[in-house]
Amino acid sequence: MQQILSRLRAAKVLPVLSIKNAEQAVPLAQALLEGGLSAVEVTFRTPAAAQAISQIRSALPQMFVAAGTVLTKANADAAKSAGAQLAISPGISREMVEHCKKIELPLLPGCATPSELTLAVELGFGAVKLFPAKQLGGVEYLKALAAPFGGISFVPTGGIDLVSLAEYLALPQVVACGGSFMVKEEWLAAGAWDKIAAAARESVLLAGRKKNG
Repeated sequence: MQQILSRLRAAKVLPVLSIKNAEQAVPLAQALLEGGLSAVEVTFRTPAAAQAISQIRSALPQMFVAAGTVLTKANADAAKSAGAQLAISPGISREMVEHCKKIELPLLPGCATPSELTLAVELGFGAVKLFPAKQLGGVEYLKALAAPFGGISFVPTGGIDLVSLAEYLALPQVVACGGSFMVKEEWLAAGAWDKIAAAARESVLLAGRKKNG
């Protein structure tokens, strides 16, 4: 898991993709890669998720591909079969943790409260997804939540945009930020890969400048 976290920390920004048409998966991933984003999260919010993951993994082996919205054992099994390198869940449950261990699929569980973080620590996790970050209270909430949990790292997701991206990445506890702000639905529908690449490039420049400076 440490290698995965290192990969995410290097990427800084994790595009969260809900792909309805698997034929768009590779050109979308190529556009993000062209813009400098080397990792993606393909959510199981659409029936095309597993096929999209498989196609990206096959066509772009240099890109890190996580499966998002992994809610069930069937989701986890499909993600594993498709070649996902990480499962990301909006919540945390012992059953899902045990199943992912069984099928040898690394898991980043979602946490929103101190009780959920306590469970994550109990189950041996050193990193979690904070979701939905903005709605929970944003950067200030993350700071407050992280204070008693010194060893936990976070991947905040939910409501993050270019304005708040730098604020999250400035926190030492933050590994990377998840978001869909660089993939607007109208751009995806129109196949506007140049616009997506440009938005990806902008997020990379902002993340790099703020994270390192």
